[in-house]
Amino acid sequence: MSTLEQPVADVGGVDHALIASRARGWGWWFVAEHRIRAMRSYVASWIAISVGSPFLFLLGLGLGLGLLVDANQGAQGVDGVPYLVFIAPALSMATAMQTAAQENTYGVFGGFKWFPMFFAMNGTPISAAHIVVGFQVSVLVRVLLPLVAFSLVMVVFGIGSPLGALLLLPIGLLLAAAVGFAVMAWVSTQTEDRGQLSFVERFVVVPLTLFSGTYFPLETLPAFLHWIGWISPLWHAAELGRGALYGAELAPVMVLVHVGYLVLLAGLTCWLSIRTFRRRLDK
Repeated sequence: MSTLEQPVADVGGVDHALIASRARGWGWWFVAEHRIRAMRSYVASWIAISVGSPFLFLLGLGLGLGLLVDANQGAQGVDGVPYLVFIAPALSMATAMQTAAQENTYGVFGGFKWFPMFFAMNGTPISAAHIVVGFQVSVLVRVLLPLVAFSLVMVVFGIGSPLGALLLLPIGLLLAAAVGFAVMAWVSTQTEDRGQLSFVERFVVVPLTLFSGTYFPLETLPAFLHWIGWISPLWHAAELGRGALYGAELAPVMVLVHVGYLVLLAGLTCWLSIRTFRRRLDK
């Protein structure tokens, strides 16, 4: 049998049917691997920022603002602990939120508009769901490094318990997934860049960081602003982080509320993202 007469699956010795079958089952990993390999082009700056930021944040706030707060609060501190211990888990979570939001803003928009790799992927057995999940997996890999750096800095400086610092990793990744899918669900509906993409950082990430009990307990805000924290995924993650790191008082039902809110937000916005991706890619 000549080469031209061979089944397509056997041309060039490549089993295309097998490759297609793997893509249908593991397409999300192929997408994630593609994105992770692309990160190698800026791995040096990525590592420098991810490792340097936690040290500078905790050192600056702990030895700067923290000294003033502790001097005024006395032995009571904030939430019964020194200010640095209070803000450490929230800063870790805020970094995870910011990183996930950034990666899902221009990365998702660019995948449709500037370098339309999503359309190329959709021309293979890789589905829209694979693209959405795989992209988010690569974002979680990007988020993991600063989370690890924060945890290591906490362990080195004796901030909270080592086990609590380790537990910040899954909490931060859950937060990153919830925020990442939420940003992706909105960005994937945008077809033109008229400056609105910067709104995510200016009008979502920054306000949530300021009004989610990151730098001070949510209860110290006026009552009419408490709702911002209640709907903020950062507040839910920060509360879980404080409970894990230094044993902040947290009722079991509130643990379920915090975890359930983040899981529900991630699941709902993941579904919305897949729905939008399918609609755009099938045009």
